[in-house]
Amino acid sequence: MSKLSIEALRERMQGRVVVPEDADYDEARTVFNAMIDKRPALVARCASTADVVASVGFARELGLPVAVRSGGHSIAGWSVCEGGLLIDLRGLNKVVVDPTSKRARAGGGTLWGEFDEATQAHALHTPGGRVTTTGIGGFTTGGGYGWTSSKYGLACDNLVSAEVVLADGSVVTASENEHADLFWGIRGGGGNFGIVTEFEFRLHELGPMVLGGLAIWPIESAPRILRAWRDYIEPAADELSTAAAIVTAPPEEFVPDQLKGQRVVGLVALYVGDPAVGAGVVQPLKDLGPAVDLIQPMPYTAFQAFLDPLAPKGFRGYFRGEYMNGLSDEAIDTFVAHAPATAAAAAPLSQMIIFRIGQGVTAVPDEATAFSHRDAAYLFHPISAWAERRDDDRVIAANRAFAAAMRPFGTGAAYLNFTVETDRVRDAFGERKYERLVALKNRYDPDNLFRLNQNIRPARRRDEQAIA
Repeated sequence: MSKLSIEALRERMQGRVVVPEDADYDEARTVFNAMIDKRPALVARCASTADVVASVGFARELGLPVAVRSGGHSIAGWSVCEGGLLIDLRGLNKVVVDPTSKRARAGGGTLWGEFDEATQAHALHTPGGRVTTTGIGGFTTGGGYGWTSSKYGLACDNLVSAEVVLADGSVVTASENEHADLFWGIRGGGGNFGIVTEFEFRLHELGPMVLGGLAIWPIESAPRILRAWRDYIEPAADELSTAAAIVTAPPEEFVPDQLKGQRVVGLVALYVGDPAVGAGVVQPLKDLGPAVDLIQPMPYTAFQAFLDPLAPKGFRGYFRGEYMNGLSDEAIDTFVAHAPATAAAAAPLSQMIIFRIGQGVTAVPDEATAFSHRDAAYLFHPISAWAERRDDDRVIAANRAFAAAMRPFGTGAAYLNFTVETDRVRDAFGERKYERLVALKNRYDPDNLFRLNQNIRPARRRDEQAIA
């Protein structure tokens, strides 16, 4: 790539073009997962939709691979590319809230912490990432399970419209009334069809104070606690958002000395509503006698940041997202048999989690969006995070073995936002919906410019690859 062509892109952009010689190149290319070490030829740090259009045109003209970055959390490394063009949306992070209509418009590079701060100024929210540094872009287009999804559905279910830059450089609005097919596809189909430069979300009343937090018990109590948790939450109202996890207890003052650094079982709970009402709803979980009880009134923004210490930038990571229709005693026993050792293999940041999904997600008809498998009751999410390269094979093998042990209790479907492997795309959608997505890809990105994702390959490209 010539300096002349790079200068031509610079002249077309309001934002900056970063190349390997620049002092901020490493910061521009680095993503959260330290296992990902890719070097794009250049980084377009966009400041406007027009910058994104210019970048897409530049990549198309030169035949460059394209990666798109919002928050950079992508555990599989889709947020950066080797030798191509990284389109960085972090400069598009303006959030405008209309409290009267309960709508918010947010740039494609907005982080959930930024979105929550803006909306909570009006005691409003939409279901968002469980870590504040998560970008709204990949999270929403991949579906988007948040803590309040049990009541209000996925992030993509609360999307009203989106501004999208297509592979040919055109800019369209996707909604129920405009480009409805594209609107269907970007709600669960990921970044396959274009780059979303602005999201318009529906908002719901919540906060600024909520009842939420974490309670923990010694690991020996895990079989009892997980059974009691299951029995209580399955008939519970969807205002009770909750998850169970086996983690390593931190060396904090609130943790009894005998539990510090040990594997423990924890329950996370959030009441999606009035904290005073929630106190009675959550009390049966507190009555199980935790060794540490941090379930209490707190700002919603504080609850949203609760897991931030477990997701620092610069650690190595591997995780999965597998659906479960139920949580039998056998499934609980298998989880308890494997989770402590898997968490210990990459202590102290690893989390072995089971989320209860809730009717806010399952009540939406499956055909309403590209996102699929809404009938599942639970989501199994083993997260391994570690520091040293020498531990890669050992930790990943432990995580995979755990997932294999839990597979008999799963549906066979995958949640792609939590999936590293590239062979689970059909599992995420099913055959009929996958073919509909291929048709959509044929229309909006027939040359597969946007292929650094959980890719839906256009039919023409699949045929060419088969011939080759």
